[in-house]
Amino acid sequence: MKRRDFLKATAATGTLLFLPDLTRAKSSHIRFADPDLAALAQIALNTAKSLKATYADIRIARYRTQSINTREKRVTNVSDAENYGFGVRVLANGTWGFAGSQNVTKDEIAKVTKSAVAIAKANSKIQKEPVRLAPVGSVLATWNTPVRINPFNVSLNDKINMLLAINEEALKVKGVSFCTSGMSFVNESKFFASTEGSFIDQDLFRCNPSFTVTAVNREKGLFESRNSYSEPMGTGFEYVADYPWFDDVRLAAEDCLEKFSAKSVEPGKRDLLLHPSNLWLTIHESVGHPTELDRAMGMEANYAGTSFLTLDKLGTFKFGSDIVNFIGDKTQKDGLATCGYDDDGVPTKQGHIVKDGVFVDYQTTRDQAHVINRKESHGCSYSQSWADVPFQRMPNISLEPGKTPMTLNQLLANTEDAILVKGRGSYSIDHQRYNFQFGGQTFYEVKNGKIAGMLKDVAYQARTPDFWNSCDAICSKEEYWLGGSFNDGKGEPGQSNAVSHGCCPARFRQVNILNTARST
Repeated sequence: MKRRDFLKATAATGTLLFLPDLTRAKSSHIRFADPDLAALAQIALNTAKSLKATYADIRIARYRTQSINTREKRVTNVSDAENYGFGVRVLANGTWGFAGSQNVTKDEIAKVTKSAVAIAKANSKIQKEPVRLAPVGSVLATWNTPVRINPFNVSLNDKINMLLAINEEALKVKGVSFCTSGMSFVNESKFFASTEGSFIDQDLFRCNPSFTVTAVNREKGLFESRNSYSEPMGTGFEYVADYPWFDDVRLAAEDCLEKFSAKSVEPGKRDLLLHPSNLWLTIHESVGHPTELDRAMGMEANYAGTSFLTLDKLGTFKFGSDIVNFIGDKTQKDGLATCGYDDDGVPTKQGHIVKDGVFVDYQTTRDQAHVINRKESHGCSYSQSWADVPFQRMPNISLEPGKTPMTLNQLLANTEDAILVKGRGSYSIDHQRYNFQFGGQTFYEVKNGKIAGMLKDVAYQARTPDFWNSCDAICSKEEYWLGGSFNDGKGEPGQSNAVSHGCCPARFRQVNILNTARST
């Protein structure tokens, strides 16, 4: 048989050209969820090598999603979906090529891999510089989200009954007119293999429960709402089962009623106390997105633009006050972006993005690390599905707690005149992530160390570095709270990922306060 015919036959039948990789995987103590996936993956790797690709990886993945929504006493929507397929990524002539399919068979894997190589070679005709990958060791591993209760094993009836009970509890409060509630769940089962010898099996879970309470004052023709303070988490159904839903929904109902008599805020410079339920979103928009290296390089401008943190600022720019420290961390407990390995096969890690107020690092993938002279990737590659190309996505980015013991009550007691903001509200940020405006769910006036009453119509506005440099107090670790976004968009074509941001209550001095009810 001629070599060309031999290569063609082995690619189609799954005969292995690179036996050491698969033999190593089979002989290890690692037990993959589906042992057959390693052999299927090897077909892609062999085919890519035979076509002169210098690197190849394959992700074979199954995604399951479920969402349930209710309103008052009825179910408004139930969806349960699953998709399965694979994507092959190759480097040929120094250029990326990618192709995928939902038909996970030997012949299809070989065919799709050939397409990926052909795409790479076609792309190489116009690419000016070859792709450079930071080194990574070969890995044989499994990693699973620590889950006590698989949400997909909990009956639909039990979930619906829990949601309807939340609605019923809210409607018990006189003056409450509506309550909607819902739960969403995601399970990603991903098998990764590369020509560098890695075989990685991961099973990831995410949960997103929530409600919204609305009260209507028919005499004044007004309505007020408040969302739950629950946050999406990278964990199992135990989080949903253990959350104090009735306490939160009763408090939400009372907050809605109190908003009717709340005083409209006077605009001007005020100190701010931001509860983590509000601050996490400000971190996401003003810290998370501008520290994405592709935005700083001008290679990404979708979903609110590039970044003011240009490459010349790395290591020198005073991003915040000396007490401000941000960690990028894909290993954080319960984090939505937490996993064992990214979609480049890089072990996840943690590290400072801002240290002692100074901007010290970007988020990176293997093909970005050399741009800022890093010897290894920070493990920030992610694709929303097998059918999409992995690219740089945000890790969990969190504000470190203050080093001096301090509770929220102590922070309040040490504040003379400020506004306390709780909950996620409206937000807006410019195309360089420099100027922003944020709202909230509830607002309280703080006078002489005590809460003096509720306010309304509040938004705060600042420039990113001015805001973080005005931070003069951060509560300690006992006040730590993990918030996050279940759906964060980026890219073109757009992709969505999930990411968490932890923080403690913090104080910011003399921030510009706007009254959102006024036209001037």
